[in-house]
Amino acid sequence: MSGDLTVHGPDRAGRPAVRDGDPMAWDADPATWGTTPPPLGAGLAEDATALAHYAAAAERELATLPAVPQRDRRQRDAAARILQAARTLRDHFIAHHAEAVYDELTGARSVHLRIDALARAAADRFPGLVPTRAQLDAERALAQADKEGREIDQGILFRGLLRSPTAGPHLTDAMLLPTRRALDLLSRFRRTGRLDLGVVLIERRGAAAHLTLRNTRCLNAEDDALVDDLETAVDLTLLDDQVTVGVLRGGEMTHPRHAGRRVFSAGINLTDLREGRISFVDFLLRRELGPIGKITRGLLPVPGVESFPHRTVQKPWIGAVDSFAIGGGMQLLLVLDRVIATEDAYFSLPAAQEGIVPGVANLRLPRLTGARAARRVILTGQVITATDPQASLVCDEVVPSDGMDAAVEAAVAAFDNPAVLANRRMLQLAEEPPERFQAYLAEFAVTQALRLHSEDVIGRIARPRPEGDERADDRPA
Repeated sequence: MSGDLTVHGPDRAGRPAVRDGDPMAWDADPATWGTTPPPLGAGLAEDATALAHYAAAAERELATLPAVPQRDRRQRDAAARILQAARTLRDHFIAHHAEAVYDELTGARSVHLRIDALARAAADRFPGLVPTRAQLDAERALAQADKEGREIDQGILFRGLLRSPTAGPHLTDAMLLPTRRALDLLSRFRRTGRLDLGVVLIERRGAAAHLTLRNTRCLNAEDDALVDDLETAVDLTLLDDQVTVGVLRGGEMTHPRHAGRRVFSAGINLTDLREGRISFVDFLLRRELGPIGKITRGLLPVPGVESFPHRTVQKPWIGAVDSFAIGGGMQLLLVLDRVIATEDAYFSLPAAQEGIVPGVANLRLPRLTGARAARRVILTGQVITATDPQASLVCDEVVPSDGMDAAVEAAVAAFDNPAVLANRRMLQLAEEPPERFQAYLAEFAVTQALRLHSEDVIGRIARPRPEGDERADDRPA
């Protein structure tokens, strides 16, 4: 990108600014601001300059308003108009220039950047396109209700990139590469066969790597730390040649209501969401493209190399569900090859009741249950118990609690078979072609970001949950 734009550093609130007296500032009253955005289409450099000026002007107008919690209705409406105008221009910019932006950030696709590094590079290289690190740090310190919603701009960026037939596949490949953390731990895991990663324990037992989720105080509710540990454990499973099968199971809880009882997952940590600690890039996008993506499509050992006979390392996966798999926990089951549940277990996707989107479940669940049943589960929050006849659509085997260990051992023995892996590859390709996944995730990026900052979601997560609702138990004890 070239041009004579000089952008000052962010102010104390993390807002970027342009030089004084800039003729492209578009200053206006906040009540009417944004009605005349600059035209795009002159070329990458010119359009990037126009976007930077317009975004900086938007920041100046936002700065005339009180902080989010102190705004009245008129001021909230004015902020919404300013943000909407700037986001519309960002969306048009990335729609015009997705491939050129991606090539600029990755050296014409010679470098594979993970989504967090890509977002940081975009903030540096294209001012105004996505929030700066200072802006994100400032928002990270706020409760969800008090944020400006800057992560929505990251959603706009990733929708544009994932829609691209050239940038999209390269980006998803970048997220299938092993993490630096896993590579650093690999020799130790191969030697010892056991690593405590923090909230995930990985142990090699015979042919299987057993991944035990141990976010014990909040019923294995998902947060940034769990996603990081889970991706590391998935990488180690796929990189260790002594392992042929992966097993996912929840550990014993320390939460008072479930102390000593195994729980698979309570889904997204609603306390962290309410307090603003759930990251859009490092949690919501990373879990789909990182750990779940690798379980589904395998790990890419070497970037840019078409290894024979397969470019990714895949292994079959077994899920052992004790007690319940709610939200993100049930989403995980949809990509596993065999699901075993205890007789008292149940499954649910309450995301619509919370106002958000249940990851990639809207793409995957209809394939398993049919469209009508999927709508009941996703749109109305219908709970499926392990003993319901329809449970067979999401669960392969139901056993007594004391029979789970034996059932898992038998499943591992059955899946420790090269023919199982070969057929798994072909099933996965038929069920979810890469381009279909990318198209879905592109729209998910914007839709979920908007949902997280919508008034109805803010109101829902602020309200106490009904007594007896397991989702009330995702708070730390």
